[in-house]
Amino acid sequence: MASSYSPAHLPGSTGTQLLDHPWPPAHGGSYGEAPDESAPPQPADSNRHRMPRQTRGTGPLLGVTAVAATLGATGFASATPAAAPAVVSPDETTVLSADPGLALAARIQQQADSQRTAAEEGARLQAAKEAEVKRAAQQEEARKAAEAAEKAKLAAIQLPVRDYFLSAHYGQSASYWSHLHTGLDFAASTGTPVYSVGSGTITSAGWSGSYGYRIIQTLPDGTEIWYCHLSSIIKASGKVVPGQQIGKVGATGNVTGPHLHLEVRPDGGAPVDPESWLEQRGLTP
Repeated sequence: MASSYSPAHLPGSTGTQLLDHPWPPAHGGSYGEAPDESAPPQPADSNRHRMPRQTRGTGPLLGVTAVAATLGATGFASATPAAAPAVVSPDETTVLSADPGLALAARIQQQADSQRTAAEEGARLQAAKEAEVKRAAQQEEARKAAEAAEKAKLAAIQLPVRDYFLSAHYGQSASYWSHLHTGLDFAASTGTPVYSVGSGTITSAGWSGSYGYRIIQTLPDGTEIWYCHLSSIIKASGKVVPGQQIGKVGATGNVTGPHLHLEVRPDGGAPVDPESWLEQRGLTP
């Protein structure tokens, strides 16, 4: 009699295996061989649909747990899609309107930015105003300095002759003078340069009788300077500056020798002592 079919007793089998058997062995035939046509038919339910038994041991577990473990080990579990990232609305206005707290924070920030901008603009305007005031003050100082320099230049006085000696003083008397001497005489060789004693304008130049060739210069304060007995006139009109050559020493007119006769007449009036006038301005003839 043929033994009952049990896959657990197959050679080389360990544990429980799921196999699809095309036919079971019968009547002593080898497993997997074609059935013996002469053998009597087996009962329809002798081994058909028999579930294999699980042996107790270290074999793999079947069922949902085993399948899940198998899927995880083979990487199918990694195929589960990841959680979708949170979608951020690009419309900031929508987000702010949806969250009153964010809207309030945005308004506060906007006010702070506006106040900061106003403060920066105010500081810029204030700095510009201060710079303008400083620039105006510097310009005023420069103007005053220029005026002072011009006044100093106009007030600058120098001697009319550089190589000379004094041959007659103011107020002296002599037989060849009809009156007391009205000027200061700078004796020098004929042709010695005669310079303007200060800034002013030449208002008269030419022959003047006993004065010979004469130049009259009017200073800014109205004082007239008379240069007399000249041998020649170089500057006959116009403005002159201190030290500018206007003529040459001569002996024309009522003289005894070549010299420059210098007179000083405040406001074009009566003459004063030229030596004292020069000394008051820091010059010692």
